[in-house]
Amino acid sequence: MGELEHLMDSWILHLRAERKSGQTIKTYGDGLRAFLRYCANAGVVPELDRPTVNSFTAALLDGGAEASTARSRQLAVRRFSAWLAEEGEIDSDQLTALKPPKLDTKVVPELDADQLRALIKACKGSDFRDRRDEAIIRFMVETGARAGEVVDMLVDDIDLKRGAAVVRRGKGGRGRTVPVGPQTARSVDRYLRVRRTHRLAALPGLWLGERNRGFSYYALHKTLAYRAELAKIEDFHPHILRHTAAGRWLAAGGSEGGLMAVAGWSRRDMIDRYTRATSERRAADEARKLGLGDL
Repeated sequence: MGELEHLMDSWILHLRAERKSGQTIKTYGDGLRAFLRYCANAGVVPELDRPTVNSFTAALLDGGAEASTARSRQLAVRRFSAWLAEEGEIDSDQLTALKPPKLDTKVVPELDADQLRALIKACKGSDFRDRRDEAIIRFMVETGARAGEVVDMLVDDIDLKRGAAVVRRGKGGRGRTVPVGPQTARSVDRYLRVRRTHRLAALPGLWLGERNRGFSYYALHKTLAYRAELAKIEDFHPHILRHTAAGRWLAAGGSEGGLMAVAGWSRRDMIDRYTRATSERRAADEARKLGLGDL
């Protein structure tokens, strides 16, 4: 096991060299460490073969893990095995044809207009944290940007005069430009003005912590959860804002192609996945506008 842990450090260096996002690297590292812990606790040799990895995956599911979590953990082990084979550290990758756990079809609820207003109202105030959090919420709701993409933004990535922002570290390394409307631009401008007085104002990162620190992925989750609690929104997580943005885009009459471009999707099925919660409502609204029963 010690050898695999040593090689994991080299793998992490490889992922950084490939410019994988910090969250992707963390996810892969967590998955491989979970595999090594399982092997240690089960008293089995951490072999990168199908029986061992299948047992690991089954143990995760039997232990109550979500199918998506088990899938993510297994993917990390599979990617590690493939890298070891490419580097000549093992004779062959035995996990090539290993199938991932089937994902449950989940419907992620979207926030309605009243909830969005309550979430923004929960940021009412003029101090640094209030202005930052409102700007983040408005930006995520309008652009549908992923949490990790928002955290990685730089000050130079946003152009308020042009009404646009650049997402440089999109999923899969694909960058894109997203539109920023007047309300969001005003909110970000208010944040930037108070940001100038921050002790770390010289840092390139757009978002800063309120206690003389940078702004991490964990900090984003924590601060948005706090605002959601004030707004009395239950079962909130930042990814709901991406689902909400997608649903609002289509409900307002936006095109599917436009949504794919703004959201950074390369596959059409992502639209169905992200907007399933409100698809029936949009269909009903569309049917009423079409008036097909007016004979």
